[in-house]
Amino acid sequence: RVAPTAARCHLADRTAAAAAASGRMTQTPIAHADQYKDGWFTELSALWPGQGLSIQYDEILFQERSKLQDVAVLSTKAFGTTLVLDGVIQCTERDEFAYQEMIAHLPLCALETPPTRVLVVGGGDGGVLRELCRYPSIKELHIAEIDAMVPEVSKRFFPKMAVGFSDPRVTLNICDGIKFVSDAEEGYYDAIVVDSSDPVGPAEVLFEEPFFRALHRAVRPGGIVCTQAESVWLHLDIIKALAGMCARVFEGGSVSYAYTTIPTYPSGQIGMMLCAKARPVQGASADADGPLDPRVPRQAPADAVAGLDAGPLRYYDAALHRAAFALPRFAAEALAESLTFAPGA
Repeated sequence: RVAPTAARCHLADRTAAAAAASGRMTQTPIAHADQYKDGWFTELSALWPGQGLSIQYDEILFQERSKLQDVAVLSTKAFGTTLVLDGVIQCTERDEFAYQEMIAHLPLCALETPPTRVLVVGGGDGGVLRELCRYPSIKELHIAEIDAMVPEVSKRFFPKMAVGFSDPRVTLNICDGIKFVSDAEEGYYDAIVVDSSDPVGPAEVLFEEPFFRALHRAVRPGGIVCTQAESVWLHLDIIKALAGMCARVFEGGSVSYAYTTIPTYPSGQIGMMLCAKARPVQGASADADGPLDPRVPRQAPADAVAGLDAGPLRYYDAALHRAAFALPRFAAEALAESLTFAPGA
């Protein structure tokens, strides 16, 4: 849920840490002060009106304004260290793996052949990178993140999540994610994971057709684009419009919706839209005559990564992969016209 939009692209200096160096421990919020009261932080947004998630915090470990957004790190009683961007919870120590593992492994495990080149758009906290490092076949792992402060803050306060930045296959680009995708060589990536923020303000363009056409161009035939796709409990209209647009863009391929449960995201649930580009006439699997079905796990992430303290998988497995695409009836009916495969079939 980290926004990857804005200015010009340049290669990040891997050793730069100055952006986060001036953070101070403090109890007084300097931004979004109305969301902090009596030791409780409450996440509020126009995207989920009439409700808010409140978590009790012990200390504000870091707060600073980057060039693009307000960045805060809280020490909380129930969820451990918590990253908050512009007043919205991005990840917590306790439950981040439920999102990071699913948005990474659903697309990568659905590929017919082991991935070699993968792109992450957004995802500056490093959690998706950590999960992608579990694939020894990957030779190039690129990330396009707009805000240089987010990776540095994550390295400092979320070392277990940011561990992927130290993988030698990773190239961190601090840049406009949309421009990075648009400039990519056609068909270059096996998979692209878009770990975007919610579709408000600058991030709205990440849910629009021109960006998805750029993604379609950048991924190879038979490759998969997976993007954060909101909650069926709160944003079914947004999801329905997104699925319809993806069906137009990925004509001849497939469009599927899956979800994961995570306590600190709105409604306790968040989805992913998986779009598979049409395959060549001759495919590698038994179902190659039709569009790629991402509900079928074909690859397997490693539990241990040589030279990287990524820890074991804690959420994803093959059974959960299949189950993630089974939708409640109200959501399945709303999305039926745009999804390639009947949910739960």
